[in-house]
Amino acid sequence: MKKYLGLDVGDVRIGVAKSDILGILATPLEVINRNDTDPVKRIKELLQQENTNGLVVGIPKSLDGTVKRQVEKVNEFIEELKKNIDNLEIITVDERYTTVEAEHYLRNYSKKNPRERRKVVDMVAASIILQKFLDMK
Repeated sequence: MKKYLGLDVGDVRIGVAKSDILGILATPLEVINRNDTDPVKRIKELLQQENTNGLVVGIPKSLDGTVKRQVEKVNEFIEELKKNIDNLEIITVDERYTTVEAEHYLRNYSKKNPRERRKVVDMVAASIILQKFLDMK
């Protein structure tokens, strides 16, 4: 079975999750701060560390199906990844409500305070995105 990394791409942070070796379970991995780290370089490192070449990227579709600016930004980032990382398989998944789901989960099932939750919500959202993909397989 193939392992994957999941990404929740934002303007400031990118949440990252990883799948287990069987491709059944997604778990949060880290948050990449785009202001402090080259995200393409870091994702390339993570792909090597996790021994995979598969990415599942959340696409923030609007409720009415129209393409918003954030979708264009995510697609631009995907193109940058494709240009800089060889043999990369990228699958896109509808990510509507994943951040809301992550916030709900953290608020109700975590002892973290609001400031700490903000630091991890993106990687929890990435794990929800990746889990949606794994469940579809």
